[in-house]
Parts: sequence; structure tokens; C-alpha cells
Amino acid sequence: MDKLLNEFTVNRPIAETWQILTDVERIAPCMPGATLEEIEGDVFRGVVKVKLGAISTAFKGQASFVERDDDAHRAVLKGEGRDTTGKGNASALITARLEQVDDTSTKCNVETDLHVTGKVAQFGRGIMGDVSKKLMTQFANNLNSMLDQPAPATKTAATDGHATGQATGETASDDVDSGPQITDEPAAAAGSTRGAAATPGVRKIDGPAAAPIELSDVAGSAILKRVLPLVGGVLLLWIIARRFRRR
Repeated sequence: MDKLLNEFTVNRPIAETWQILTDVERIAPCMPGATLEEIEGDVFRGVVKVKLGAISTAFKGQASFVERDDDAHRAVLKGEGRDTTGKGNASALITARLEQVDDTSTKCNVETDLHVTGKVAQFGRGIMGDVSKKLMTQFANNLNSMLDQPAPATKTAATDGHATGQATGETASDDVDSGPQITDEPAAAAGSTRGAAATPGVRKIDGPAAAPIELSDVAGSAILKRVLPLVGGVLLLWIIARRFRRR
């Protein structure tokens, strides 16, 4: 099992950062190679695609909150995935803790206990560490870019009638579109929030598939460190063979 330590900064106050980072559906598109496919309660299922040149593979799995302390801004997630070609598995226990830097920025410390089997394990701890650091950097850049974009326009009064009713202090009618409701009716009626005891059904996420992570771009130098000794050995054998042929 490998322990990976990473950190990144979010350009928001700690309370707002906590709300953002625990909204898995919102931040999933920021993670390179990852596509969130469905949500069932506090279980999030999806796929992560990776490739190295012409070789590509995908890990299909799920993640869920094991611990979540809103006051201490600390969460523990458990994730597990399986190579769709049956060539390896991966599981991870991820502990994330927020630390306020100043009034407008927050540092997120991430500790990952990672266990991999199969072909992916051949890359070794050094490459896995390099890959995780660069992916965290890309994720942070994507997240901050998303947060810097103007918020989408929200629905206000759709008609003059609604606007007039609000201006005169009338109560909005029940047919006003208040947006999609994620929690089920029993949970909502009890004033429950996400993660309530009532188990909602599976909700499919209809979004664009993420492009695969190109490992040669993410961990090019680390991969070269593994490949160069082999290339050097081949070249040495080739030079010796040429010298023997000249004799």
C-alpha cells in the first residue's frame, strides 16, 4: 500500500470551500479523466479513463463518505475501482482536511492510502506519486477556473404576473418552478439534508464523458526514468554486437 500526500489551494474562504469540495457532483468535471455516472444516496459511481500512447484502459468504481466532520472541515472517503479489462484493481482511503490560509483562500491537505494490483502496479510508487501530484494540480486549476466563471443566470420572475405578485407582497403560487429537487419527498418533509436516513433511488448523471488522462503527458519524466535504463541496455548490446561483427 502506498501513502500519497498532496495539497492544493482553493481561492475561496474555508466555509465556502468546504461546501464546494463536498459537492461531488459539482466538482467531478474538474478531475482529469473522471466521469460521474450515477449517485445513490452518498455513493458516487463513475469511471476514470487513462491511456499511455495507443494503450488505454478505464477504471469503473465508486466512492462514498466514510467520515464527514463539518465543524472540523475534515472528510474521509473510500474509493474502489476495477479495470474494465480485468487487468487490475485499485482501492483508496482518502482523508481531506481544510486549513484556512486567509480570508479568501483555503489549503486542502489530502492523504491517500492507495492499493493497486495488476498492470497499473508496475508503474511503482514513484510514478504514482508524480501522477497524483500533477493530477491534483490540474484539478485545483480546473476548480479555481470554474469558480472564477460567472454564475449561471438563476430563474427570477418568469412573467410580469409573477413579478407583480412579488412586488405587491403576494405569496408565490405553488406552480412556480423552483428547480429540480434532489432529495426525496420523505426526507424533504422531515427537513433532512443530503445523507438522510431515507435511501433515495439511483440518479443518473447525464453529462459529457471526460477525455482520458494521457500518462505520457502527466508523468512523462517519471515514465522516462523507468524506460531509459532499458533503452540504455539495448543500446549497449547493440554497440557490443557491432564491435564483434567488425572483428
